[in-house]
Amino acid sequence: MSEIGVEFLKRDQPIGALKEAAYRLIGTASCQIQSTEDRYVCLLSPTEVRKSSAVDIKARFLDLVTDENLREKIEEQTRPTRNLILALAFGALADQAEAAET
Repeated sequence: MSEIGVEFLKRDQPIGALKEAAYRLIGTASCQIQSTEDRYVCLLSPTEVRKSSAVDIKARFLDLVTDENLREKIEEQTRPTRNLILALAFGALADQAEAAET
């Protein structure tokens, strides 16, 4: 089976999600990400371990990219709350350490 090409416009797709999806595809296919002026070209090469069809590999990769985009969006939206929780937790630990020293 030959390489499977999947293209994304740079303005629509962050590279981070492509890299994460490529990593999660290991075992099914290897992925080489090439960058042109306005797009990313992902070349998927099926591994010998698993013989999946080109359609299945492309669909799996697109699903993983979609999943990574959603993860990035959720991370961005929850960052303020997560930072507040961490600040409160570490603030409480700092107070405990201070109290123990005195």
